Amino acid sequence: MAPIGNLRHRPARRLTQLYAGLVLYGVSMAMMIRSDLGLDPWDVFHQGLSLRTGLTFGTVTILVGALVLLLWIPLRQRPGIGTVSNVVVIGLVVDATAALLPAGLPLPARIALLLGGIVANGAATGLYLGARLGPGPRDGLMTGFVARRPGRSIRLVRTIIEVTVLILGWLLGGTVGLGTVAYAVSIGPLTQLFLPPFTVAGPPEPVPPAAASADPSPAELR
Repeated sequence: MAPIGNLRHRPARRLTQLYAGLVLYGVSMAMMIRSDLGLDPWDVFHQGLSLRTGLTFGTVTILVGALVLLLWIPLRQRPGIGTVSNVVVIGLVVDATAALLPAGLPLPARIALLLGGIVANGAATGLYLGARLGPGPRDGLMTGFVARRPGRSIRLVRTIIEVTVLILGWLLGGTVGLGTVAYAVSIGPLTQLFLPPFTVAGPPEPVPPAAASADPSPAELR
């Protein structure tokens, strides 16, 4: 694997993949918003805050991401270029895409937007994580907490955080529905599907001089 944040190996490929993934992630969020059938837990929270403050969805996403990133400091987490880009790019793209997509579409079109948004979100996650230039601020919060509390399960920590933001978002007026359940059930398998083909392999390991000069074994000559 290429070291996280290390751009010496295949920088053009990894940066292109990172930003393609972040743009697609923002597009997928806007698709789910326009479906009006339910959002993932963090976006329920973002939408609730947007409704209460009057700020755009993307602006709230950027502000929440920046605040979450500040929580990395006591956890001694170091953000990569992908982490900082995640905070800014996704918020800008989700607002731009939502402005292009019409609201109040017929139910079949909304279902198509929901399903397409979930699949695109899984692909986007595989793209930007596979570039290995730093996790998103929310993922880093979970992994950082677990690193500081080795006895805690990352699944448990993630569940607690996401249930908390989901309830807060719902109380603020965010949309919880079929899409919320569909996302929760499918995003794990989709990420598992898309991450391996998009993961950028690291440079080949150097061969120790002794091994390089050793005579080949009979098995290697076959």
